Amino acid sequence: MNPPQNFALRGEHITLDALLKATGLTPSGGAAKMLIAEGAARVNGETETRRGRKLRAGDEVTVGETVVRLTGP
Repeated sequence: MNPPQNFALRGEHITLDALLKATGLTPSGGAAKMLIAEGAARVNGETETRRGRKLRAGDEVTVGETVVRLTGP
């Protein structure tokens, strides 16, 4: 597994689909929606299929070998 990359939140939260697009893990919002629907995204170790899942500082998102750790503003 790759070392985690940090993502600094600008506000209180970000949705899972927006995070995947913002970090470049998916090229578009549509691709993010499909990846999430397929169960390929994990939040804090649990498979997540809700694209609107609100992520906050301290959460970790895993897609394949990539881990993104959210940090506060």
